[in-house]
Amino acid sequence: MPDSPQTQKGQPPLWRAALFATCPECGAPGLFDGAVKFRDRCPSCGLDYGRYNVGDGPAAFLTLIVGALIIALALGLDSALHPPLWVHVILWVPLTVIAVVYGLRVGKAALLASEHQRQAAEGKLRDD
Repeated sequence: MPDSPQTQKGQPPLWRAALFATCPECGAPGLFDGAVKFRDRCPSCGLDYGRYNVGDGPAAFLTLIVGALIIALALGLDSALHPPLWVHVILWVPLTVIAVVYGLRVGKAALLASEHQRQAAEGKLRDD
C-alpha cells in the first residue's frame, strides 16, 4: 500500500507513526511520556503535541473490542481444556492490560499523526 500523497518528505506514514509511536513530523521515537500520555514536545524537532486534540476517543471502542476478543478467547479455552479459575486469572488479566495499553498507544498515535498530516485545527466561524 503506497504512502498517502499528503505525507511530506521526512514524515513517516500514518501506520508507521502509529505502530512505533514516532513523531509525525520528523519520525523520531519518543511520542509518549509514560504509558499513554503524550510528551509536550518532540525531543528532536520540537513539534508541539499539545495543539492536537486527540483526547480519549479510542479508549471506549478499544475497550469494547479488546474485551470481546478476550471473552471469546477465554470461553474457547474454557470449553476446550476446562482449566481451573486461577489459570484464567493468570492468563487473561495481564493479556487484557497489555492489549488495552498498547492499543491505546497505537490508537492515540494514529489520531495525532492523522491530525498532523491533515493539518487539522479548531473550527472557526467566519464573520459575515
